[in-house]
Amino acid sequence: FSGNAWSLDPTVDLVRDNPCLTEFIASVLALPEPSASILSFTLRLAGILAASENRFQHLQQEKLLVRLFGRDGPLNSAVWEDASVRSGWVEGVHSMMHHQPALHFLCDGGGIDVIFTLQGDPSLFVASAASQLLVHMLTLSVESETTKPLSTKDCDWPACAQMIIKRIEDSLQSSSASHIEQSLKLLTSLFGSCRATWTEVLWLGIAKQIESFLTEETVQAQRMLANLLINMAWSPVFCDTEGSFWALVTSALEHLTPVQAGPLAVGILRLYECPQDVRIQALTVLLQPMDCILRAASQPLEYAGLLDESVSDPITVESLLSSKSSCASLLCQTLAHLEELLSLIHLPVDLPYTSLLRFLMTILQFCNGFLSPASPLGSTISRILINCFRVQRSALDVLAALSERKGCDTLIGSLFDVLLAYLESPNTSPTVLKKTFQATSKWLVRLQELSCSNSQWQQTEKILQDVFLVLQKRLCSPCWEVRDSSLEFLTVLIKCLRDQDEFRQSLLSSEVPRLTENLLEDPESYVRASAVTAVGHLAFITYFAPESPVIGNQYNKENTVAKLQEILSTDPEGFPRRAVISIFTKWLRQGCTGQLEDTEQFVSRVIQTVEHDLDWEVRLGGLELVEAFYSQTICQLGLPKCPYAPVSSAVTSSSHQNESLQIFCRAKLFSFLFQSLCDCDKPVGQRACDILLGLRGHFYPISTLKDSEGTGDSPAGRGVAWLQRTLRQGSLAQNFPTDGGNGVDFQDPESMMLALGTIDLEELHDELNKSSDHVEKSPRSLLQDILATVGTIEENEADCY
Repeated sequence: FSGNAWSLDPTVDLVRDNPCLTEFIASVLALPEPSASILSFTLRLAGILAASENRFQHLQQEKLLVRLFGRDGPLNSAVWEDASVRSGWVEGVHSMMHHQPALHFLCDGGGIDVIFTLQGDPSLFVASAASQLLVHMLTLSVESETTKPLSTKDCDWPACAQMIIKRIEDSLQSSSASHIEQSLKLLTSLFGSCRATWTEVLWLGIAKQIESFLTEETVQAQRMLANLLINMAWSPVFCDTEGSFWALVTSALEHLTPVQAGPLAVGILRLYECPQDVRIQALTVLLQPMDCILRAASQPLEYAGLLDESVSDPITVESLLSSKSSCASLLCQTLAHLEELLSLIHLPVDLPYTSLLRFLMTILQFCNGFLSPASPLGSTISRILINCFRVQRSALDVLAALSERKGCDTLIGSLFDVLLAYLESPNTSPTVLKKTFQATSKWLVRLQELSCSNSQWQQTEKILQDVFLVLQKRLCSPCWEVRDSSLEFLTVLIKCLRDQDEFRQSLLSSEVPRLTENLLEDPESYVRASAVTAVGHLAFITYFAPESPVIGNQYNKENTVAKLQEILSTDPEGFPRRAVISIFTKWLRQGCTGQLEDTEQFVSRVIQTVEHDLDWEVRLGGLELVEAFYSQTICQLGLPKCPYAPVSSAVTSSSHQNESLQIFCRAKLFSFLFQSLCDCDKPVGQRACDILLGLRGHFYPISTLKDSEGTGDSPAGRGVAWLQRTLRQGSLAQNFPTDGGNGVDFQDPESMMLALGTIDLEELHDELNKSSDHVEKSPRSLLQDILATVGTIEENEADCY
């Protein structure tokens, strides 16, 4: 309901003009035992209606709101045990909280106590909604009922706000951990959504109590403090470096455990407005596990240490990393935070990238058993991390992100030793291997950039040869996920490096191209689809490169195209066929399909195959191919893309238009486009209509459209008239005749020009883009739809919300 325009009408006329709404609410209240789903819907509906003050007063006069949301309503009935009713009550109250009468109605009726109780509801959805509702009510009360700005010296809270704040203060001072947790969640949400100056007044009243949680053994409260302080740090109200807030942040970084302090540290490091000493302290907290790992992996006196001093006791971090239950969790959290920082375009803090890369390589070597540290701590960590897939995946994600940062060049040789070890190892799981491929591709691009700048061709060539040697083995893996990941890796490499001579030479001198083509016949459809994509990109090197490849004679373009067309025609699965049409479109867009005559025949063959495909995404891909062909043809014939652009000669323009129209007719484009207009899958019809509108813009200037509105009595005119009637009826594609049996010759330029100028494509476009509720859009019809759904499909009752 809330998404409809009629619910935004602030006047009472909406309720008066639609008495069915109040009658429905009254009838539900009259039921001795209403169903939970109907009652929940009624509560939501009433809340939306009461969002307007005028409608609120009307519903109050009818005594409906007090019977729904007051003490005598569902609160004290058996149906309240159903979570959907409690959820409906909270959402209904939230919807009506847009004016003071609703606020006073709830506060005077004891609603505040109900909402605070619902914060601890067993349903997480209800508990979260109750917390959000309290934030909304507190904000509404302060901002609508305060006559003068609140200050720390003169604080006179409005009545409703005072009730809420008093409950928050009492909960924070209680001995109940759950009450403390609920209030901290509420405050976190408040400071995250409200940036008004009065939030500082509220904070000063509870700051001492919040600070005390840092030294008390309230683990749950300490865990939640990080989120609270992060939200406050983002508020301009607390950015003043002279205030006590940053002292509290510093204290939290010192007293919280490494696991608790990690989220706070990364949150602080994302800030641009932050005292420098606090930023340094946050960075130290984040890097402590990294420093510990590097110390543990090195020989005595070999590693001087990354950090000059620690914020918390280093023994705490060492004990966490020495424990099987906490080691992986702490490292994964640290790695996730590092990846988050590396994803920022502008990083507010400088990270030690070389040490970070060394840390990642050490972690990966610990996990695959390739590193035997001498220290007892290192040996313990190594035993814990061996074959730990979770840590491996996280470390590889950070490694991929690190490739875009400068300053790691000196370790790049050692890095590829680690990556190649993972690619070669039979113990590398398919998911870890996929991550390794992703990281390797990123660093190979970085390696090419470095070799171009410092002429390290030999190192690059050796690494590429090693990579392709491993890839050859992986393409023959018995595991289909490995073959699929290998093909995806190859495709990424070709996309990024196909212009590099060293890459092309290493690739074409390996067995990778042959093995890739063999996988076009793989028994697994996902692998065949990936092989199609890889072969399609390989063609940019083997067939379409400006210069002939080093070993080009062994590749036959016609055979490859024939194989792909066979897959498009005969493959029983949709994924490979989608991949083929996508590759054909990519070739066409990049001008790789030869001269215009060759392209015309190629496109004609493809669309005659695609138009009968049962997969709508393949048919949609065929339309994208048509669009690419139409644009390319227009450009090659020298026609302007814009129909209003000037041309050198009207005669030349006319002849080019005629030529392009004949090409499109011969290629059977119009048959496919008009058939697609009636496709049973709407996206296909929408795209076809968009293409036809574009074609009309080129062939029919606006000034001549009005002159062609009548179809006339010619055979072409009668055929077009039939076509227009058929399109308006929305005939299904499979019943759409394309053989001219009804007088429409889709290969006749005159008929197609007439069709473009006569058929109301704008009307068809609007029809195809109509939503499913265009027949009737009213409160009554929507209510009937929802009730019908609830009444007939009991297991889907919740769907009506």
